[in-house]
Amino acid sequence: MKKYDDVTYKINGCAMKVHNTLGNGFQEVIYQRCLAIELERAGLSFVREISQDIYYDGTKVGTRRADFIIENEIIVEIKAVINLEDVHLAQAKNYLTAYDKPIGLLINFGSNSLQFKKVFNKKYNPIPVNPVNPANPANPKIL
Repeated sequence: MKKYDDVTYKINGCAMKVHNTLGNGFQEVIYQRCLAIELERAGLSFVREISQDIYYDGTKVGTRRADFIIENEIIVEIKAVINLEDVHLAQAKNYLTAYDKPIGLLINFGSNSLQFKKVFNKKYNPIPVNPVNPANPANPKIL
């Protein structure tokens, strides 16, 4: 979503500054605190670890906390692991649904190079229907 490109660019820049300064090897909470400093310096509004209720079939089953909500629109989940795995991506996508936000960033400070993944809430970013094969837009039939 182009609407968020400028903000996600700033967030990525803040994360790069933190990673370039600290490198990898620290606990996630250290990166979270440093990223908060850089986000503030960049003039971005944010909140940290706001609880969100999780419901199953109308029944509250627990709460979760995303690391950051930036500009009231973008979820940022940070990790400090050697490699991002599918479970981390699934967690970030679930946060988008739970918090009802359109876009998120999954940022990993734990690898030698900083890792970024942009994730989208399907509610705000529906998969376009392929006119050739509307049943499966990811696999169009060639006529």
